[in-house]
Amino acid sequence: QVQLVESGGGLVPAGGSLTLSCAASGRSLRDHARGWFRQAPGKDREFVAGIDRSGGTFYADSVKGRFTVSRDNAKNAVSLLMNNLKPDDTAVYYCAATPRTAFFATMNYMSAQKSYDTWGPGTQVTVSS
Repeated sequence: QVQLVESGGGLVPAGGSLTLSCAASGRSLRDHARGWFRQAPGKDREFVAGIDRSGGTFYADSVKGRFTVSRDNAKNAVSLLMNNLKPDDTAVYYCAATPRTAFFATMNYMSAQKSYDTWGPGTQVTVSS
């Protein structure tokens, strides 16, 4: 059974940067798409970024140009580089993995929570104003 664990969260001032990492254990996720979601207090969990098997990347409009998602299949890991952070980015960030999937994904697939069957416990990101 696959387990995901996020790391790298913390407190950062507005305009700062953080890099989140998501390590997978149990089996290789080379043939799986990977995603990042977040949930702010009092709000629903929302899609942030994702990367499919081909390395194609997908971003929510709110983070496009500021966040970069990447994957390292050799390490079975994905990362989320977050630049120019804003107070609105404050949330618990979750990484997730899909079941084995096609080589190329679509935005509709990557942004839908129901596409993912494995989730990490989350890591808190707090951006101070």
